[in-house]
Amino acid sequence: MNRPLVLHDFLNAPDGGGRVAAILAQSFDAELWTGELNKAAFPVNYFKGVTPQSLEAYKSTPVWLKFSKIFQLWWAFAHFPKASPSWTVFSGSFSPLAHKKIPGRKIFYCLTPPRLLYDQKAFLLKQVSPWQRPFLKGVMTLYRTAYEHAIAQMDRVVTISQTVRKRIKRYLGYDSVVVYPACEVERFAWIEQGDFYLSTARVDPLKRVDLIVRAFKQLPDKRLVVVSGGSDLDKIKAIAADSPNIDILGWVNEEMLEDLMGRCIATVYIPRDEDFGMSPVESMAAGKPVIGVREGGVMETVGNRGLRSEVGSRRSEVRGERGNRGKHDGRMAVSNCGVLVPPAPQVNDIIEAVRWMTPGRALKMRTFCEKRAQDFSTDVFIRQMRKVIEGDSVRT
Repeated sequence: MNRPLVLHDFLNAPDGGGRVAAILAQSFDAELWTGELNKAAFPVNYFKGVTPQSLEAYKSTPVWLKFSKIFQLWWAFAHFPKASPSWTVFSGSFSPLAHKKIPGRKIFYCLTPPRLLYDQKAFLLKQVSPWQRPFLKGVMTLYRTAYEHAIAQMDRVVTISQTVRKRIKRYLGYDSVVVYPACEVERFAWIEQGDFYLSTARVDPLKRVDLIVRAFKQLPDKRLVVVSGGSDLDKIKAIAADSPNIDILGWVNEEMLEDLMGRCIATVYIPRDEDFGMSPVESMAAGKPVIGVREGGVMETVGNRGLRSEVGSRRSEVRGERGNRGKHDGRMAVSNCGVLVPPAPQVNDIIEAVRWMTPGRALKMRTFCEKRAQDFSTDVFIRQMRKVIEGDSVRT
């Protein structure tokens, strides 16, 4: 392995991080390695001519480590095969643990410091049984020590958003440069304006899809389509069981996703302090505005151009990530590309935003959305990453 390397934690299902890793490998003629690979989960040509190599973490680790996927991935990367690349991009949270095995320039592309170790530790611990928490805390302590040691060996730290840049500074103490991840905006296009709203976020507690479903239960005249899967899928199916206006489709193929995106009125995306979030960019690429949340990466994509108040009379100033200013009233705020509910939203906030985002208002945002999405294109990403790899400065 003398070619450049791109290492990514695992490739078990199509997601933004895996897509970016594949784009990096293809664009720079690098080898793509991962801790675990499920080939059957990916459509043909997903990796764009790159053949991912798997460390088979879930099979190759010793029996005494198989009780924990954290330890399995840790072991796999710590025992990475001998290599001599000129440079390596480490993507994710486990791949940096291969640092001892890999010489050459080391670039850490940080999707986020592991949230179970830092900002969402308390929240995620509450999701497991009380008897499991002491064990999980012990695993977290060991993993955090190894993770922080690995990051200290990197030559450069790059991250996906200003939101994550702040987390890196706060929890790890490092300065980093922001290179927004590649979004294949050319895949999405406006087709028509249908009669439904669309949710594409992974169905787990951090994405708050359950709140979206509960909101549409109180909006029987509004139709919602949910196209994703995850740990809470059965839960939201149960919530929506008696609501004929809500369709829970689970994971769908890329062609169906692109079609639904191109035909919806708007998308609904309200994750908890999202790292970046590709779904809003894909929505805007299709000319569809986003009903989002005023926190995390959504503020950088949908809310970046400044916000203005549309509800109530009490006003205060809100500053976007790059200094853009607008107005909000502590409740709902509007940008050129969508409407944002307040942080830690309640069901009523979502109901209010959906009612505000009429088909007519959504259509007026189409041009703004399509233009904004181009700021996150693959070409922009590759140009920025080339500067990082060659050691040039990158504007953040």
